Amino acid sequence: MSSVVLKNVKKIYDKKVVIDGVDLEIKDKEFIVLVGASGCGKSTILRMIAGLEEISEGEILIGDKKVNNIHPKDRDIAFVFQSYALYPHMTVRENIAFGLKMRKVDKATIEKKVQEAAEILDLTEYLDRRPKQLSGGQRQRVALGRAIVRNPKVFLMDEPLSNLDAKLRVQMRSEIKKLHEKLQTTFIYVTHDQTEALTMGDRIVVLDKGHIQQVDTPEEIYNNPQNTFVAGFVGSPQMNFIDGELLDEKYKGLTVGIRPEKMITGGEIKKSYNVDITELLGSEKIVYFNIGNNKCSAKLPATTEIKDSIEISVNADDIYLFDKESEKRIYE
Repeated sequence: MSSVVLKNVKKIYDKKVVIDGVDLEIKDKEFIVLVGASGCGKSTILRMIAGLEEISEGEILIGDKKVNNIHPKDRDIAFVFQSYALYPHMTVRENIAFGLKMRKVDKATIEKKVQEAAEILDLTEYLDRRPKQLSGGQRQRVALGRAIVRNPKVFLMDEPLSNLDAKLRVQMRSEIKKLHEKLQTTFIYVTHDQTEALTMGDRIVVLDKGHIQQVDTPEEIYNNPQNTFVAGFVGSPQMNFIDGELLDEKYKGLTVGIRPEKMITGGEIKKSYNVDITELLGSEKIVYFNIGNNKCSAKLPATTEIKDSIEISVNADDIYLFDKESEKRIYE
């Protein structure tokens, strides 16, 4: 069993609560993504699971075993860092084998495990090279290889793709997902990038200021956000938030949320707004405009003709309602 359970976990630094009573159950063999802005506490949670940070209150279980007071090396986890953390003077083979050598595993077993990991990660021809002779993507694969040979119960990954360029990030996203399918092990992945979260996770944990805002599948997080934070964090461009009374008196005291792709032209009920900026993004066009003091955007086909003003319409089914004070979703 490689499940991970957090029960009322808190982290306090200098009397400041950084993680505030987090409850989370991560299933065996699940790929779960912790996502949120910088400073939300996602990396702190990961480090507490790893044992690199002490927890102030609560319990962490890996499998059925409480690990609060267990040393990191005895938790049967592997940590993949943002910086790769490779030894520059060692070859790829030596870097991958390092953890096994420290555990005094016999040479034949080490060689077998290194070869297997190199095959999985397409690194066989690079085993005798040093990190400086590799690309960023190859270095990241070496870091993954060092984790694979340990055969851990749980993989912990802290922003592992943030140092790569956009093209490599896309490639490595699919490689990590394939790796998860091959290894059938629990993966806990931290990122600030909502695209990574939506494309990689079986479930997503959205965090803000040390609190879990929502835990759900990517589809549910996108289509059924529980509050304005989740609705605004996931989606590009982000959801439009409009004072309800600007649209209709019946929405007084509410915030109306509308995804940019749901702002359409040519509907039955429409209003005209002055265009601020237009951005062409290949097959799409993003049009920015204001509704009262609310900055809004519409995602339209690139062929849409845009002048000084635009007529926008919205279907009632595409409107989200939020309580203005609590910011929680209102379901009708």
